[in-house]
Amino acid sequence: MTATPEGSLLGEALRRDGHLVRFRRGQALFTQGDRAERVFVIERGWVIISCVAPGAREIVLGLRGPGDVIGELSSLDGEPRSATALAVGEVAAIVAPASVLTRALRNADIANELIRVLAVRLRDADRKRLEFASLDTLGRVAWRLLELGEQFGEAGADGITVELPLSQEQLASWCGASREATVKALAALRTLGCVATGRRTLHILDVEALRRHAGGLA
Repeated sequence: MTATPEGSLLGEALRRDGHLVRFRRGQALFTQGDRAERVFVIERGWVIISCVAPGAREIVLGLRGPGDVIGELSSLDGEPRSATALAVGEVAAIVAPASVLTRALRNADIANELIRVLAVRLRDADRKRLEFASLDTLGRVAWRLLELGEQFGEAGADGITVELPLSQEQLASWCGASREATVKALAALRTLGCVATGRRTLHILDVEALRRHAGGLA
């Protein structure tokens, strides 16, 4: 979990000295290579974090949603943005100058909170490297669907529902697989009764079965 929910010290500091900005679908909050002058707290909507690899191929690094802080690394080290943050739909975010973050980090509790957020993201990056080394496409797709359900899903009587913000191409990029292999993996998970999919909607029907596939145990 990387979000800084309402009431967190870091989120409160950025909200106190920032202002609300609305972004349209397809609008960039920031772009790879930009100077890091602002930091963001997502209040509503989804943001895709991606970068451009050699050959101009887009690589999806992750999704961020309500409560997540983004743009903090470049604000801390002064380096150009290493990725692009793109609004998937309508997004509302608190935008604060980078100086607000550095000033807030003089508070030890806020600094520790950010360290915990960064530690979770580092562990997540390590886990993804392990996935790519040890799991097939089915396992990697299962992991991404679990991640979506845990972070952004709504639990109901028949499972977990997620309004899926990704196209199949973007999901494939996030899984490190081709679109064709990702479509086959989704079809297999549907046949196995793990998930059901609709237009931009994912229903996780059997979390434990999906978790077994994500761990390469099924």
